[in-house]
Amino acid sequence: MNTINKILVGVAFSPNLKSNLFEAVRMANMFDAQLIGVHVGEETDQKKEQLSDLLKEADPLKKPFKTIWQTGKPVDVILKTCTDEAVDLLILGALQKEKLLKYYVGSIARVLTRKAPCSVLLMIKPSVVRVVCKHIVVNGLQDDKTTKTIKTAFDFSKHLHCKKITIVEEVSQSELHVEVNDDRTLRKSTIVKERIKNREDKRVKNILNEINHEDITVKTQSIFGRRGYSIGHYAKVKRADLLVMNAPDKIRIIDRIFPHDIEYILSELPTDVLIVK
Repeated sequence: MNTINKILVGVAFSPNLKSNLFEAVRMANMFDAQLIGVHVGEETDQKKEQLSDLLKEADPLKKPFKTIWQTGKPVDVILKTCTDEAVDLLILGALQKEKLLKYYVGSIARVLTRKAPCSVLLMIKPSVVRVVCKHIVVNGLQDDKTTKTIKTAFDFSKHLHCKKITIVEEVSQSELHVEVNDDRTLRKSTIVKERIKNREDKRVKNILNEINHEDITVKTQSIFGRRGYSIGHYAKVKRADLLVMNAPDKIRIIDRIFPHDIEYILSELPTDVLIVK
């Protein structure tokens, strides 16, 4: 069964409009989904003509394009449209450095990733010409949401024709309970790490047993460090094309003071990021 039936893309008349739109069109066709464009602002003949011309340049859509013109606050309009249209995936264009984020990104993206009723795809380098997705990294941390997130990563790999997935098991340093200060404690730390790695690999293997992953090269990788930061760094170093993450929990007061899991990812996007709801 197809998991993505309706896709919403924000239509901001910015320099990235063409590349954002072309990416969204390709994604809609890959999933055989309907594409909906929402513009937060006034509907004008000039904007309608510009949008129409761009759609004529893009690949022909398998299903009719729907445009929604709505004035108001971007977050409110996008959230309402996601709900009203029963959207499965929200696509937002983004830039890597948060201080440069414009349009539907930055602080707006942070709110949307927490409040959107659907999955959110943040694109940092949208392209008019398709760039093939060769490597997907997905979080494999111990969490109730992880099984669905991993299954979604494999579903995307099938539709994007991606043949390589790495499941990253982030483990907090606090689980080691060993302070390394000599050879003996170093050996003890190494043994504890290996036990934790075996435990995590076994847990992820049980999830993989439920998934048909023929023709896909699957690797598991245990990383000890700060949750969110570690997997983001790994995805960047390995030059992954897509990072798939669990949706964040509801914001807590402490999250406003200390960065927390997805906050590391949003502050400096390492690659395109899919946040699974």
